[in-house]
Amino acid sequence: MDINKYTPSYNVKHKHLIKLADYTTEEIFEILYATKAMKAKFIAHEDTRILQGVTVALLFGDTSLRTRSALEIGIRQLGGVCVNLPYSAADMRAGENITDIVNVISRYGVGAIVTRGIGTKNIDMFCAASQIPIINSFNNDNIPMQTLCDLFTIWEKTGRLEGLKIAYVGKGNAGASSLAMGAVKCGMQVALATPKEFSVKRELLDDARQFGNITVTENPVEAARDADIVYTDNYEYHSSISECELEILKPYQVNSRLMTVANHNALFMHSLPATRGVEVTEEIIDGKNSLVLEQGENKLHTIKAILALLIK
Repeated sequence: MDINKYTPSYNVKHKHLIKLADYTTEEIFEILYATKAMKAKFIAHEDTRILQGVTVALLFGDTSLRTRSALEIGIRQLGGVCVNLPYSAADMRAGENITDIVNVISRYGVGAIVTRGIGTKNIDMFCAASQIPIINSFNNDNIPMQTLCDLFTIWEKTGRLEGLKIAYVGKGNAGASSLAMGAVKCGMQVALATPKEFSVKRELLDDARQFGNITVTENPVEAARDADIVYTDNYEYHSSISECELEILKPYQVNSRLMTVANHNALFMHSLPATRGVEVTEEIIDGKNSLVLEQGENKLHTIKAILALLIK
């Protein structure tokens, strides 16, 4: 489906945003069009305080910089306020109950809960118990907000999504599987190149393959060949990696040699933080075809669009 032929209604049926597997192509387009509208209003300095008086709770189980910053700033720009709530596995083991947490927080007048670093099983329990939207910003299986931001950035830069080829090269993780799901639902070709020691979870790939063709290989050159976008991610973010494992990943570095097999003027993407000289060379991430700053900028507008659509 061509996003440029779609007419948005600025409405989604789903109450929660946990994974893009739950969302139709049309609903993804709704969020992308809402992001476009939010960015246009931001540039024009138009009032977007549509969540005046709404409180959004951030329930984070791990650290965050860009996502937390974009959330706190975006909520304020929408006229709302945010509160930061602690969450830890130790609290859960000590007797905290997910149903109790959700029911009590919702009675405080909270309009939505944004989570981070909370496992899929617990997230599903939050959704089952919650009468207010639960938004998963990141966990080990899904990163829907980042993928929506990436799709918008590609659409904004190239003017289309359908028919483009995106190659993900490096350590298979939730970013890779979420990107694959979102991209195929938007009509893109997807190629994943990861070493077998760091492959994407098979069940997540099987889910994405229901919606389009995904090439999986251990050869980064094969994946990047004729790609319009080459994407990689940090190897050590939220997890340590040994020297032996770094050696396994060394052939997957995105550098000028790899980019030569992609299409002429192929774009480079990375969600940050990045380790220059490891998963990507400085000349690529800081080069003229890198979209990393645009991705970081658009995270703010994507978050605002998601909150505006899900909070009624």
